[in-house]
Amino acid sequence: MLKSRFLTAGAAILATALSASTALADITILAWPGEPAESAFRKVLDLYNSTEGAKNNSKASVIYFSQQGFKEKMLADVAAGSKEFDVMLTATYDVGLYAPFMTPIDDLITDDVYKVVSKNSIETQKYEGKTYGIPTDLSLHFLYYRKDLIDQLNTDPAWKAKYEEISEKILGKKLSPKPADQWDWDDFIASALFFTKSINPDSPVRYGTVLQMKNLLYNIMLWQGTVASNGGNWRDKDGNITVDSPAFKRGLEIYKIITDNEATPGDSSTYEYGEANSVFGAGQVAFMLQWNAAVPEFNDATKYPTVAGKLGLSHEPAGSEGPKTHFHSLGLGINKNTAKLDEAKAFLSWLATAEPMKLYAKEGGSPPLAEGLMAEIAGDRPEMLLMGEHAAKYGFVMDGATSAKAMGIYTNMAENFTGYWTGEIEQDEAIANVVADMKKAFAQ
Repeated sequence: MLKSRFLTAGAAILATALSASTALADITILAWPGEPAESAFRKVLDLYNSTEGAKNNSKASVIYFSQQGFKEKMLADVAAGSKEFDVMLTATYDVGLYAPFMTPIDDLITDDVYKVVSKNSIETQKYEGKTYGIPTDLSLHFLYYRKDLIDQLNTDPAWKAKYEEISEKILGKKLSPKPADQWDWDDFIASALFFTKSINPDSPVRYGTVLQMKNLLYNIMLWQGTVASNGGNWRDKDGNITVDSPAFKRGLEIYKIITDNEATPGDSSTYEYGEANSVFGAGQVAFMLQWNAAVPEFNDATKYPTVAGKLGLSHEPAGSEGPKTHFHSLGLGINKNTAKLDEAKAFLSWLATAEPMKLYAKEGGSPPLAEGLMAEIAGDRPEMLLMGEHAAKYGFVMDGATSAKAMGIYTNMAENFTGYWTGEIEQDEAIANVVADMKKAFAQ
């Protein structure tokens, strides 16, 4: 009897020890801030913690840095050996910069993963043949516009006549209104002028558009469709820097004309994603260029009743080479410093399955889903089909923009080009400063 009790107690102790040995530790994830993706990702974590995480006695939590200086802080932290976060942000345009401080995850990329996220998006998370992130968001740009206003512009004779008068007076050529999906950059500028109340007192909105001109590298990504659509690039096929070009000058002038004519809010030099959304959502402007992530917000009548039900989406205006859009993927990978490698891999493996990715999409994230899953959620998120189409037809990545030097180049462009738009420096000086910085970065 006594022996039996000892055996039973021993078995219980062994079972407890075995259970403890298979339990995983809690992990912390550093993710990109901003709505609606932030709220959507929190719901994904709730799902993980109540299912897969609960099975392994492992909880995942998320932290965010401010967008301003986010990448610089993340780089400084991982380079210093920080273990504050186990899973960290990745992005197409800087994966080469962070790769030395990350653990490749090629062992997680199975055939099943390709059934959940597109193969092309996995490729955007690679550097020198190794995969560093599970893609969570596809980022590109749409032309957002008020359908009611653009429709009236194209049908109201008085509005048409006023539009032609304004374009001839300010731009020196008589233009006629067009549907938004037929715009070139002259149409973009002329429409911005027409819908600006200081130019056209009968405009139903205060400004034609809202430009994001804060000294911030992501605003350059948003702007550079003006350049690529006119055939511009950072470098040519031989690696020569080609910023001092008609395409870059045209792109800079598009923003400058709108700014000088006060067709964007006067404090636009302090604007980024959130401020632009607020202005457009409040009905202060007729259209804007914006990241695709904003679509769910403007379809929410409780948040933006002025815009909900009136939102139109199109590709960016065309240049000499047609419409273009910057695009990249954001993702999540593993901090090389983590002491919780198994836990981080377990989370990422789970994240790359159908249920969490579908939930993320339905709640407002923009995952680059494989074709089958994309069809499943298209009813709730029709713009995601547009994202895939635009990435395939119009997407571009500047030559050199995935290198370890890309972030610094974008930052330098933001400083100099914002300075030009706000009148602090001349265009030639801004371009010369950028070229000099790029020559140094690329050792030319």
